[in-house]
Amino acid sequence: MKTRVCRLYGQNDLRIEHDEVPEPGPGQVLVGIAAGGICGSDMHYLSDGGIGTIRVREPIILGHEASGRVISVGIGVEGLQEGDKVAINPSRPCGDCWYCDEGAPIHCMTMRFNGSAMRLPHEQGLFRDRVVVEAAQCLPLPDDADLTAVACAEPLAVCLHALKMAGEVRGKRVLVTGAGPIGSLCAAAAASAGAAEVVVTDLHDAVLAAATKMGATRVVNVAKEPEELDRYAQDKGHFHVAFECSAAGPAIRGAIAALRPGGVLVQVGVTGDTPIPINALVAKEIRFQGTHRFDAEFAAAVEAITSGRIDVRPIMSAQFPLEQAVNAFQAASDRSRSVKVHLMFEMS
Repeated sequence: MKTRVCRLYGQNDLRIEHDEVPEPGPGQVLVGIAAGGICGSDMHYLSDGGIGTIRVREPIILGHEASGRVISVGIGVEGLQEGDKVAINPSRPCGDCWYCDEGAPIHCMTMRFNGSAMRLPHEQGLFRDRVVVEAAQCLPLPDDADLTAVACAEPLAVCLHALKMAGEVRGKRVLVTGAGPIGSLCAAAAASAGAAEVVVTDLHDAVLAAATKMGATRVVNVAKEPEELDRYAQDKGHFHVAFECSAAGPAIRGAIAALRPGGVLVQVGVTGDTPIPINALVAKEIRFQGTHRFDAEFAAAVEAITSGRIDVRPIMSAQFPLEQAVNAFQAASDRSRSVKVHLMFEMS
C-alpha cells in the first residue's frame, strides 16, 4: 500500500512523495489521517532548517498535530476498531527512565515525539495519508467529532499544561503576550478556567480578532498602541498571571512590568538567550515558571474540544490539500492573516 508523505529534505526543500505503508504490528493501528495542523516548529524546520541548535540532518516527515480514522488494528489491540475516529498523541515516553518512574514523563530521557528532529534518526511525523502508530497514542472520539478541530488538541494540551503550571486563575487577571495559536488557546484555557479578565497583546489585528473570539476580554495591538500596555504597569502592575507566548524580549519585559507583586509569569514561548530584568523579578517577588509540552492534558484537550467546552474554530484560518503543502506553509507563516492552518488528507 502506498501513501503520500510531506517530507522535508532541508531548508526550503519540502516534497510530496510516496512511501510504502506497513501492516500494523502487535499493539499498533493503521490510521488514515484526516487533518494535520502546521505548528511553528514545522515552519522553523522548513524556513530555517531547524530550531535553535536542533537541525534537520536527514529527511523527515513533518507534523505532530493530527487526527484521523482507524483503518485496521494489529494483534492484541483492544478498545479500537476499524472506522473509529481518533486523536493522535505524538508523545511517546519510554515509561522506564527515572523521570517516568517519578511520574514526570514530560521529561523522559528517551522521549519520542512525532515529527521531531531532536534525535538521530529523526522521529518521523504525521503529515501523511496513512500511518502506523502505537494504539496507546490513539484516543477514540465520538462519532460526531470534528476531526479538523480535534487536530488542535495537541497545541491546546500545551496550553492546558501551561495553565496547570500557573496555578489557580479563577477570578484573577490574566495577560497573554502573543496571539498566535498558542496564545489564543492560552486565552481560551484561562477563560474556561474562570479568569476574571484576559488581555491579549500582539502586533497584528487579524490574530487579535481571533483571540477575541477565543475568550479575550480585551486585545491590545502593541505596535499601534504601546502605551496601552504601559498603563497596566502602573502601581506596580495589574495582572496576577501572564502567559508569555511570543518569546520576544520586549514582550517578556512588558509582561514582567505588567505583573503585580507576587504574580506568576509562565514562559510558554521558546527562544535563545534573552536579557531579563532580574531586579524587577526580585523586587516584585514574581515567580518565573517554565512549561514544556503536556502529559494527561492531551486527553483533557480532546475532551474540551469534543464537548464544546473550548471552541477552537476561531483560530482555524485555512485548510489546504496535501498537494498544496508549500502554499499551506506560506499561509501559516503570514501572521497578518493566519492563526492555525491545516493540511487535509485522504480521510478528510
